[in-house]
Amino acid sequence: MTLNLATRLDLRKATPGDVPACGRICYEAFAALSRAHNFPSDFPSPEAAIGMLGVPFADPGFHCMVALREGRIIGSICLDERAPVVCLGPITVDPGAQNAGAGRLLMEAALERERGRGAAGVRLVQAAFHNRTMALYASLGFDVREPLSCMQGRTRTRSLPGCTVRPARAEDLDACCAVAQRVHGFERRGELEQMIRAGEARLVSRAGRITGYASALAFFGHAAAEETTDLKALLASADGFQGPGVLVPTRNAGLFRWCLAEGLRVVQPLTLMSVGLYHEPNGAWLPSISS
Repeated sequence: MTLNLATRLDLRKATPGDVPACGRICYEAFAALSRAHNFPSDFPSPEAAIGMLGVPFADPGFHCMVALREGRIIGSICLDERAPVVCLGPITVDPGAQNAGAGRLLMEAALERERGRGAAGVRLVQAAFHNRTMALYASLGFDVREPLSCMQGRTRTRSLPGCTVRPARAEDLDACCAVAQRVHGFERRGELEQMIRAGEARLVSRAGRITGYASALAFFGHAAAEETTDLKALLASADGFQGPGVLVPTRNAGLFRWCLAEGLRVVQPLTLMSVGLYHEPNGAWLPSISS
């Protein structure tokens, strides 16, 4: 159903009870976009999208909002506020309600909130083939920072000489955060602490010293490391990557070519964008889909 552009849009804070409706919209929005551009969808089913949104909608470290028209939910946005630089996404609007300003309204409300909170910056990742979102985000002040390649598969190499990879433990948190601080200028302690508790995080060490970590080797995980070799070791340790794949900064030509030579395939191109604080990374890194 196409909605009347003149009908009023409202916003409110999301609740866990909104997850089923927002999850279905999220699935349908990504599926429609992917079909239009002949790419695989980020979510294989409505249930997968519902399960994904259930996490931020219930986590106090996130702020999620929904857009409504005549009392019906037509879109949502999530803000990961667990670090000084906020990660934005996903943002989705019902395909039948697009072109009515809901996406811009959600984005403007999100940016207004983060300015009010004094957030250092906001980051997001958008599908590079979707010109309209690129234009929307740029018009709202976001700058293009990095071309990304979503990659999936399993590396032929299973370990790298001199590198040891193991699960991250609670006592490793400070050392891992120090790596993130060196690479990006800020740390993601809250997120990493949660992923360590969940058993998803892993780290790499050389000569007995922690030199990198991954919160998860997944679409929604990020990694930071002193050198590209450390990232290669982390990637080689995985039997596969959760979701559509990991996000590799394409300008890291050595890592990108290594991934291709190891048998990983490119699933889709993406773009990292940000507004506010952004330090050119000093080291090797992988962003998450929310950046």
